[in-house]
Amino acid sequence: MSHKLRKRPEYPFEVEESVKQLGERLRLARIRRSVSQEEMAQKSGITRKTLSEIEKGHAGASFGNVLAVLWTLGMLDGVKHLADPETDEHGRILEAARQRQRVRHSPASEPDNDF
Repeated sequence: MSHKLRKRPEYPFEVEESVKQLGERLRLARIRRSVSQEEMAQKSGITRKTLSEIEKGHAGASFGNVLAVLWTLGMLDGVKHLADPETDEHGRILEAARQRQRVRHSPASEPDNDF
């Protein structure tokens, strides 16, 4: 029976760098709190290996696991601002443009006064 190896997805450079930076920040936050990887992993409900991968900036770590670590560190509030629709200027501009297009009126039609 042959098994195909799962190919690791290739992420854009900016994504890889952001994940590495986040991992480094999480590691520093853990160390500043004098918490071991084992203890942090246990409190976060993940394995030590998973925590190590997160701290090393492996982009394949699940979002839920990263959020669990942030929660354990007391840093989850910062996530509220990620992809906030109120600060998404580009999205708001596109939405406004679509709304303007939808409000088209039919050309010079007679008003219907038939009550």
